Amino acid sequence: MTKFESKVNISRPVNEVYDFLADMNNHRQLMPDEVLDWTSNVDEASFGIKNMVKLSLKVAARVENQEIRIVPAVKAPFDVVLRWSLSPTADGATAVFTIEADLNMMMKMMASGSLKKLVEHETRSLASALS
Repeated sequence: MTKFESKVNISRPVNEVYDFLADMNNHRQLMPDEVLDWTSNVDEASFGIKNMVKLSLKVAARVENQEIRIVPAVKAPFDVVLRWSLSPTADGATAVFTIEADLNMMMKMMASGSLKKLVEHETRSLASALS
């Protein structure tokens, strides 16, 4: 599995960060502009990526104030897990967003840059949404 990770410190209590991330409706605020046709509920989200594929994701597990694990709701072109890991800090919380993807060499060359940008964009957007 190829791993892409980004970390951000947020000056909000960990339970507020968790509550925001545990609801898939809030994830639209974290997505880049290339995401189109967003539909969601608390547990699932479907969307298209400009000039690319349509994706459906669902929450596979929630550990209160610690982790949200998200997986494809339907078969994806490759195995992928998205994970938000949270930990309290003296002045708020640390959020780590990780994408683990089973990419063959060709997919790795094509998708690595975009996936790295996505994890960085989402953590920056989380900090902005909760500031």
